[in-house]
Amino acid sequence: MDPLFDRINVRDLLSGHDLSDPSTPLSAPDLRLIISRLESHSLHIKSKVRSYLLSHREDFASLFSQCNDAVFKTNEISDNVSGILSLISDRPIDVEIRKLVDEIGRTTKEAREKRDMLGLLKIIVGICEKFEGARSAFSDGRLRFAAEEVKELKKALRIGDEEEGEPIVYGLLRKQWADLFDEMQDLFSKFMENAVLFEQDSRTIRVKYKLCVDKMDGIELHTVMEAMDVAGILDYSLAKAADLIIKHAITPAVNYGSPAMFAEDVNQGSEGISEAVLKILPSQDCKIVEVDGDAIYARVIQVIEFIFKHICFENGSWIRSFGRLTWPRISDIIISKFLSKVVPEDASKLVDFQKIVKCTSEFEFSLKEMMFISASDGKDYRLSSFSENVEVHFAFRKKTEILGKARNLLLQCDFSVPQDYTSKGPLLKNDEMAINSSNQVVDLIFSSERCVVSKAASQLMELVHQTLQDVCLSSARVALEFYHAVRDAILLYEAVIPVKLERQLDGINQVAILMYNDCLFLSQEILGLAFEYRTDFPDSIKEHAVFADMAPRFHLMAEEILQRQIQIVIFNLREAIDGADGFQNTHQMQQFESAKFSIDQAVFILEKVHIIWEPLLRPLTYKRSMCMVLESVFSRITKDILLLDDLAAEETLQLQRLIHMMLDNLSSLLKSLISAFDSNAKSEEDTSRPIDDLIPSLRKIRKLGELLDMPLKSITSSWESGELMSCGFTILELKDFIRAIFADSTLRKECIWRIENVSLY
Repeated sequence: MDPLFDRINVRDLLSGHDLSDPSTPLSAPDLRLIISRLESHSLHIKSKVRSYLLSHREDFASLFSQCNDAVFKTNEISDNVSGILSLISDRPIDVEIRKLVDEIGRTTKEAREKRDMLGLLKIIVGICEKFEGARSAFSDGRLRFAAEEVKELKKALRIGDEEEGEPIVYGLLRKQWADLFDEMQDLFSKFMENAVLFEQDSRTIRVKYKLCVDKMDGIELHTVMEAMDVAGILDYSLAKAADLIIKHAITPAVNYGSPAMFAEDVNQGSEGISEAVLKILPSQDCKIVEVDGDAIYARVIQVIEFIFKHICFENGSWIRSFGRLTWPRISDIIISKFLSKVVPEDASKLVDFQKIVKCTSEFEFSLKEMMFISASDGKDYRLSSFSENVEVHFAFRKKTEILGKARNLLLQCDFSVPQDYTSKGPLLKNDEMAINSSNQVVDLIFSSERCVVSKAASQLMELVHQTLQDVCLSSARVALEFYHAVRDAILLYEAVIPVKLERQLDGINQVAILMYNDCLFLSQEILGLAFEYRTDFPDSIKEHAVFADMAPRFHLMAEEILQRQIQIVIFNLREAIDGADGFQNTHQMQQFESAKFSIDQAVFILEKVHIIWEPLLRPLTYKRSMCMVLESVFSRITKDILLLDDLAAEETLQLQRLIHMMLDNLSSLLKSLISAFDSNAKSEEDTSRPIDDLIPSLRKIRKLGELLDMPLKSITSSWESGELMSCGFTILELKDFIRAIFADSTLRKECIWRIENVSLY
């Protein structure tokens, strides 16, 4: 069959025609020839196919038979499936199966729940029976059994380990257990209250061995202790007994000023010991002068041994429980009423305190042997820790005292100047008057001068020197605390005084100058501390003792205080001069009086500053500060006068009068500056300079007073000679001054021309 499906080639159909050129069109005969040959070829293919089918007839018949059987079976299967679907749609068996499964599940769950409920009911019944048994045991006096039942019930009900979603009945049972537990605690508390008694009249602690509570008679104290131990409530039940013993036995035993004595007695009955008695007796001596640590600790041991024997029955677990309950308070009492009171007040007595350290250690060892305190818990050795660290406690107490004393003297100081101090000149170290005056006149260790300081500063440094002397004689630990106390005491001045004197520092007064001197004095003293004491310090302190870091703080504070005072003075002077209204129209009486009043105010302020500053400030500081103030005044007045643009002849005379009046009134002040220069001429470099060089505007205002009535030619000559320029006048100021005083004229123009040309030259 393969040749039948070969491709028909048109070239073969027209083999005789030239078809090499695809663009050549076919003619009608060619097309008819092609059709004819295609038909012939088709007939040939049909003949071939028919021959093939006839030769394979049996094969095709078998194939068609198999196809027919397959179609028949497919139809049969389809009919069967349709029948099944019909059955299912009429009776849904899957729904029935689901219902059956659900019913089985519900039945199984109900059975399980009933089984669980039955088990729970059995447990609840058992718990209720235990509740009844415990209550019955308490009523019958079977305390240990009752306590064990309560303990088992706590475990069964998982007290303290509750979970969410538990049955409500568990909550009810837990409440019932809590009520029973409270009843049990109350019962045991009553037993202990009945067992341990304090009789006020005879001052006796009585311990009964046979107890009677709530119609339960003859209950042994030992049985009660066992039951409380089983129930885990020893601490709660022993609390009141512990309070009683601490209050009436331990506290009197530790009172070393008037300690109590103790006498122990035991009452024997036919059935053994019926009670034990601890009698508290007053001391035979009215007052104990010598501190005997052994005697105090022996009395405490006697009380604890009484507890160990007659309450805890020498049971280590019970006495340990009693110790956990009482030892923190007992140790606090011993520290507060004994150890803290015998801490030495003098470093030389620290050696004697070692006896108390030794007996304290022995006391705690005895308590450890009785198991009253733990052998492994370091927190129980509080007394040894305190006594062994007594140096630290001593140093801490002394440090507190030093800082308290420093704070008090700083707060109580009124910053007044000594009454016997009247010197107006500088204070030198060889000045007999200064040496014999108040202790507020102190040496400046890095200067040849002395200065007046407040009582606060002088007393503070006395306290510092005393403390540093103690540093040199103390152990390393004490010395370190004293060293920090010195630093803190010095820094207290910086923290306390500026706040205390805040208002005074805003005015012109001696308080600010005293505070300046204080800071200057403290800064120099601080720098000298290391040189004075370092060699005698303990070796461990030498590496850490630093004071120089504090000195710059006080030096800076001193400069800030002084500059603040200078600025306050300058501000007040400017306000006074502002009242002159620029010195305009002083030829009018009202304006002249106003200007004169302003000048008088400025002179008054300067004299006040002079009176305050000169006795208190060092000469060089006084000179430098006063020169700054005077420079601001003179320059301001000179500037205001030179700014006037039109001056009448009478006006110039009045201005000249004001200048001369001001300089005359300030003559004593200026003389004080000259004397300040002379006093330090050998020690200060700039004191040899004339006062006019330190106050440039002083020479200028004096010359201005001369210029106000000087002829124009003389003014011009003074400029040409350089005199006016040396006084601080500028060419612009001089030209404006000439125009303000002299009318426009040929002479004025000529003089101004000469002034300009000299300037250019």
